Amino acid sequence: MSGFPGAAALLVLGYVIGAIPFGILIGRAAGGVDLRQHGSGRIGATNALRTVGLPAAVVVFVLDIGKGVAAVLAVRWLYQAGPAGSPDWVAAGAGLAAVVGHVRSIFIGFSGGRGVATFTGGMLALAPLVVAILAPVFAVIVWRWRFVSLSSVSVALLAPLLTAVLAFAGQSSVAVVAFAVASAAVVVGAHADNIARLRAGSERRIGQ
Repeated sequence: MSGFPGAAALLVLGYVIGAIPFGILIGRAAGGVDLRQHGSGRIGATNALRTVGLPAAVVVFVLDIGKGVAAVLAVRWLYQAGPAGSPDWVAAGAGLAAVVGHVRSIFIGFSGGRGVATFTGGMLALAPLVVAILAPVFAVIVWRWRFVSLSSVSVALLAPLLTAVLAFAGQSSVAVVAFAVASAAVVVGAHADNIARLRAGSERRIGQ
């Protein structure tokens, strides 16, 4: 694939990969339930944990990470021509498309998850050092305050700052910074209801 048609096709592919509703599939396989009808109504790992248990949640989390990785790697494998630097931007765009697809999946009426795992997968493929640094931050926040949503929003907001620092140091690129900024906006937007509950003191903690 090359040029604008190839890039456009890979962006669409990234969205379709991201839109695969693994949470729905695993929820039905594990407990015969539709995650949209339980808990938060989202199809990600946190709602799977509360609804169908830890093993299913782990599977959902890994598969959702895989969507972000696959969208980026598809570009690296298939997009072979274009102006200098364009493959980086196409890969970043495909990663963002996967995040959007996960949050607004065409397969389930444009509903979905909150995009954290798919964002993580895209970042893992584009700048793994960012994930290595932010994963412990996520874990510490969950351990200390027991709010997955607070951890998710916090690392989403930190990711653009960290990628910018790495880009300045020559360890990342402007395309990855753009991916982090745009994906963080999608993820934070998908957490709007969580943020409102955190501010009101009514957000559920892990274990509740």
